Amino acid sequence: MSQDTSVEETFNNSHVLDPAATQDSQESITQQINDIAATTSGETQPRLNYPPYKSSVFRHPTKNMHHTDPETIELWSPAFGHRDVHTLESDLTIQGNGEPIGERIKVRGRVLDGDGRPVRGQLVEIWQANAAGRYVHKRDQHPAPLDPNFAGVGRTITGDDGSYEFTTIKPAPYPWKNHHNAWRPAHIHFSLFGTDFTQRMITQMYFPGDPLFALDPIYQGITDQKARDRLVGTYDHSVTSHEWNTGYTFDIVLTGSNRTWMEDEEGDH
Repeated sequence: MSQDTSVEETFNNSHVLDPAATQDSQESITQQINDIAATTSGETQPRLNYPPYKSSVFRHPTKNMHHTDPETIELWSPAFGHRDVHTLESDLTIQGNGEPIGERIKVRGRVLDGDGRPVRGQLVEIWQANAAGRYVHKRDQHPAPLDPNFAGVGRTITGDDGSYEFTTIKPAPYPWKNHHNAWRPAHIHFSLFGTDFTQRMITQMYFPGDPLFALDPIYQGITDQKARDRLVGTYDHSVTSHEWNTGYTFDIVLTGSNRTWMEDEEGDH
């Protein structure tokens, strides 16, 4: 690969980093995380430029905002389907020709506004890695197996009480290019739409007790511990089914002081 091509990819794809960046050790990244945490308090949203998270510098606007035509945006907005949402799309374990590999789980929760009122009729999409920590995506080339029976995407519509439910496979941690020996905690991406695609909001649900929390600059980029806790699903035995699945609850609050952290739309780690 020529030097020019490498530089071009670095700026066109924020996940392709200068090879020198991956020489930073986990110890040095953790020290940066701790140094920032020691000088901050009460920050419930991550900083736009958070040095331990190397590509954060690419994930916020560098030019002045300007108005765009919302109808034009909707022609190019992402969606996992171009038809009405079917109830079966919320079950990610039945989308292949056989059973996917891994621990079957259910994730159930409610979408709420800042006053605790349900947000009904909300399009909720999820995407995730499989049980080996691999995404079905051309940019994910790390040597973990793909599962032919698991695409890792699903969607549903919230009910009148703001409720949603997905059946899926528990994802595994996976390596990423932020620094040497960097691993992301297991998580599920959530995408929520308002009345149109221009109101898209994105967050992540993590799993309780993950040993990688302290090492992850994306999770630690939120310096307020209570705000981080709101990103962690709760194991719920009432959602667990006999000999079938374990269960988690994860409520998403859109506004107010207890709102769930929402990431930049370009983030897909």
